[in-house]
Amino acid sequence: MMNWKEIDTYAKQWIKEAGKRIRDSFDLELTVETKSNANDLVTNMDRATEAFFYEKIGERFPDHRILGEEGVGAEITDLKGIVWIIDPIDGTINFVHQQRNFAISVGIFEEGVGKIGLIYDVVHDELYHCFKGEGAYMNEVKLPSLKQVPVNETILAINASWIHSNKLVPKERLIKLVSDVRGTRSTGSAALELAYVAAGRYDAYVTLRLSPWDYAAGILLVEEVGGEVTDVFGEKIDFLKKSSIFASKPGLHQEMINTYFSKE
Repeated sequence: MMNWKEIDTYAKQWIKEAGKRIRDSFDLELTVETKSNANDLVTNMDRATEAFFYEKIGERFPDHRILGEEGVGAEITDLKGIVWIIDPIDGTINFVHQQRNFAISVGIFEEGVGKIGLIYDVVHDELYHCFKGEGAYMNEVKLPSLKQVPVNETILAINASWIHSNKLVPKERLIKLVSDVRGTRSTGSAALELAYVAAGRYDAYVTLRLSPWDYAAGILLVEEVGGEVTDVFGEKIDFLKKSSIFASKPGLHQEMINTYFSKE
């Protein structure tokens, strides 16, 4: 039988160790490269952090597989067995320019079912974590179940770059959405945005394109405290594909989909 408590213990230990390695790098010179475009950055620390997880997981759990942003290991095309979905630094632009507002994100799945979610705010030393069926925590403080909130009292996390022409949602609907809510915020890290929804700091989060390593751990956290996460049309998330993401407190989800995101 799989010892999930052991996996959880090691995952927490490694994410904290990886965070310390990143903090220790602040005074060192970064190597910064671009990937798909000028704003899609990767650093030597992104790659080194992912390689660190590959080494640790491979030594302790050699039968586990890893889906990581920087693609250090083999290509993953299914979620059979146990799969770790890892973003070594989510919010790389923030890491490069601010040395804050970034996180390490780790989601661990068994046969496609999320079991453990970890998001570590490295600079603030805040570890958001959950174990399926046991609630979610920020460090040692248990996060309360999320409570309903109306649209006009909602603090919405959304990147302003989406509030213009795009392929999914007419910009007029997004303009109405940001006009109807109480306020909008943008942290610049999808993992932190989702962690903040789980913690009740934000009421909802909308983004039109993320990769699995951006959202895997965060979805587990939000769902563990009673929140809802789908794509913007209300469809279930496929953890192997890029997707839009809509996370919210309970009761808010379907109302916002019907009003602002419906395909009709």
